[in-house]
Amino acid sequence: MLLTTGQAASELGMAITTFRRLVHAGLIPGLANRGVRVMVPLQAVQALSARGVAPLHSLAASEIAVLRVEADRGARDTDVGNTERTGFSATAQVGEIQEAMRGWWRCDAPSVAAGGVLPVTLSGYVVAVLTGLDRWESNGRGRHAFPDAVLAGYVTDLVKPVVHLTAPSAVDRSTAELLLGSRLPSHSGGPIAYVSTRNADCEGL
Repeated sequence: MLLTTGQAASELGMAITTFRRLVHAGLIPGLANRGVRVMVPLQAVQALSARGVAPLHSLAASEIAVLRVEADRGARDTDVGNTERTGFSATAQVGEIQEAMRGWWRCDAPSVAAGGVLPVTLSGYVVAVLTGLDRWESNGRGRHAFPDAVLAGYVTDLVKPVVHLTAPSAVDRSTAELLLGSRLPSHSGGPIAYVSTRNADCEGL
């Protein structure tokens, strides 16, 4: 059975524009075209609906930052010193994803570093995980980058999910495996949100 993107979004309790980000990022397999409509397998929607919340209580820090991104649309800022690619694509190479997620972000850099891990979410699902956040740079205009950040892992299929662990450190790979493909709700007016890892609601899911 196939659903329209509107029906799929409704089943998942999200706005259609939010769901379409997953489609545009290439994270949902088995899509079909019927005229101008993109049709989504019901099984894919059911799998996403059943996905558990990220077990943040397993992390050492009491609070972590979350990087909320869009589907990849190329460079989004042509300011000098700020040529970031802020989007995620399942077809991007490891180096491309790593560079895109390193910055420049408006954030409290010490707080991001203190968390030790930076989950990257797209439409509320963890699609990549960064570690190696101890050093940061500032562009002098409120934005920060983390030049030593390591892509610990990422997903290319959010439905199964298909997880790729890429960090040299076994500890970082384990952290990425824990989080990738899970749901991680966050709220922020910008790309960086801060989430408590001691939320009782998350521990029970």
